[in-house]
Amino acid sequence: MMQELSMNILDIAENSVRAGAALVHITVDEQPSQDLLTVTISDDGCGMAPEQVERVTDPFYTTRTTREVGLGIPFFRMAAELTGGSFDISSTPGSGTVVKAAFVLSSVDRMPLGNINETVSTLIHCNPDMDFIYTRRIGRGEIELDTRSFRNILKDIPLNDPKVSQFIREYLNENTDELLSSQKNKPTNIGGSPYNEDLS
Repeated sequence: MMQELSMNILDIAENSVRAGAALVHITVDEQPSQDLLTVTISDDGCGMAPEQVERVTDPFYTTRTTREVGLGIPFFRMAAELTGGSFDISSTPGSGTVVKAAFVLSSVDRMPLGNINETVSTLIHCNPDMDFIYTRRIGRGEIELDTRSFRNILKDIPLNDPKVSQFIREYLNENTDELLSSQKNKPTNIGGSPYNEDLS
């Protein structure tokens, strides 16, 4: 099993890339008062037929030809359910796929989020012709990065230009730091604080 959720998110988002998606939306929604962390990855790719959706959580089923075992989605489901959380996947051929996993924040079995900012930055850099919306929510606080807004400003400058990639990383890190700082002193209803690990 992967050691950080961010790596699992990267793996699933890469499925969206292979599915021909033009837009991928990644949402990390942390609600301490509900003891819940919800991660949603949705895309507008080619989607899957019902029988594929039924089989996609099977670790021995994959549509890839480069390896025999597809583990991204099965591991994501396992990681969520080990915490007492839940997992759901829905897909429509020609319309896209939505993968949603809910994790119990206080569970000792919950994997750390890891460096989600680096994951998002990498996805954007490696797929400059695609668009990504990344939303990070903690309580009522929220930050969002939408590559479509960057395109409107950058015009002909590609998203994988080194200076643009550096700016995106700094944008994510600075805004995440502000978001985390604004939440640290707020009360939570669960045992312990979810902010004692590096979630940026």
